[in-house]
Amino acid sequence: MCRAGNRFEALPGRLQIELVKFLWEEDRYRPRPVRQCAAGRTRSPEDDLLRFVLDPDKRVVPDLKRKLPGRGVWITATRSAVESAVKQKSFARGFRQGVTVDADLADIVEDLLRRSALQDLALANKAGCVVAGFAKVEKALVGNRRMVLLHALDAAPDGRRKLDRLVHRDTDVEEKPPPSLSCLTSAEMSAALGRHNVMHVAITKDGAGRKFVGSALRFMRYAGAYPEIAPAADAPEQDTE
Repeated sequence: MCRAGNRFEALPGRLQIELVKFLWEEDRYRPRPVRQCAAGRTRSPEDDLLRFVLDPDKRVVPDLKRKLPGRGVWITATRSAVESAVKQKSFARGFRQGVTVDADLADIVEDLLRRSALQDLALANKAGCVVAGFAKVEKALVGNRRMVLLHALDAAPDGRRKLDRLVHRDTDVEEKPPPSLSCLTSAEMSAALGRHNVMHVAITKDGAGRKFVGSALRFMRYAGAYPEIAPAADAPEQDTE
């Protein structure tokens, strides 16, 4: 996947499915509350939506960690859904009162998701879940093909292809490796890792590394790199916390 400016190109559908399977394979039995999008009225697992609350001035603010107090309004975690919610005045209906909504709320959310991904990348690095640098990544992949590759958006195509081929070498049908990610620039990755000119990174699937993959996936999905989230069968009404 790549981004030109603020535009993303989606991964092929098969690779999207593989990444989702990789990310959630250990959590497939974890209960996932279902919520209803206030804009599209579709029902989806809570992890596939964004929660918004009101600040003391009745301004709508994103609650990415879903921990802020007060009534929450849920919107499908895509840029188009947030833009629709702003245009359709879904927040006023959801909060059942007059509210202030920033016209650039969709941009604010995207920036917060990008910052969240960068923060989780830095934490994964501190936890020892990150291998950076072409040679080190190449060596790490030889012994562990289940690592997730992260390429800088401005990384050279030749370097991407070489590492991607290494990940997918000699893989069978039943054990496919996750696809590589590319959602951050080299400058952003370098700043998060405290290193210079980082172009390629390998992330382990354990702990903090896995958390970063989730943040990156949410960021990419929001920006339009993943297909629309399929609605679930049932969901409770908006939460009243």
